Amino acid sequence: MHFISGLPRAGSTLLAAILRQNPHCHADMSSPLAGIYNGLLERMTGKNEYHLAISDAQRRAICEGLFTSFYAHVPEEKVVFDTNRVWCGKIADLSLLFPDARIVCCVRSVAWVLDSFEKLAQANPLYCSRTFNFDPTGTVYSHVDALMNGSGSVGAAYNALKGAFFGPLSSRLIVIDYESLARDPVRAMRSLYDALGVAFFEHDFSAVSFSSPEFDRSAGCPGLHTVSGPVRYVERETLLPPDLFDKFAGSSFWKKAHNGRRPVRVI
Repeated sequence: MHFISGLPRAGSTLLAAILRQNPHCHADMSSPLAGIYNGLLERMTGKNEYHLAISDAQRRAICEGLFTSFYAHVPEEKVVFDTNRVWCGKIADLSLLFPDARIVCCVRSVAWVLDSFEKLAQANPLYCSRTFNFDPTGTVYSHVDALMNGSGSVGAAYNALKGAFFGPLSSRLIVIDYESLARDPVRAMRSLYDALGVAFFEHDFSAVSFSSPEFDRSAGCPGLHTVSGPVRYVERETLLPPDLFDKFAGSSFWKKAHNGRRPVRVI
């Protein structure tokens, strides 16, 4: 079992769509498993008056059983990739429960992540998105504020990723940059399979597709998880005002030279 995490709008849906072509892999968009797992942990704390009746061995068995039960429908011979941005913040948990698991962290320039959210917002002007707290009066500035605060879709994921990247378990991470994947998917996927120790599969990068229209509409953001057509990198002008773009353009800490002190595989 492995996990897909990292930043939103950074290629996690694209990566899952590619992996789904491999009959030996199971991958999907973000799953509810992380939320269920956190809820389970909470119910085994002092909030539950019977928590003293739960031993450490039982606690671990219950947590492991959750993952096993959730993916009981997947044949045992398949490699499972569960996607959720929470997983970077749970690297210690996953290292204990799944000693051989890796977390594949999808990353992208934060400025372009924010731009991608703004592109979706402008493409759906008659919707109020959960991403922006269903606020119908939002502007690009309030959108960025909502995304980048500590509990926002980007801010929370960025902080979790950075903590894992510079933490003591960073060797469990595999960082894959959206631009690298989009520009040269063959090289990127070969590197990923190699890092995971999984046999390479010849993907059809000319026809990668995935969609979840009902989920996206319920979130007030049609197209949020839509992937269609060939894998390619599209150059375009940013939709962000210059001050916002410049503010976040230098936030790609995984590209900086001083990161050599941590054994993180960056693709």
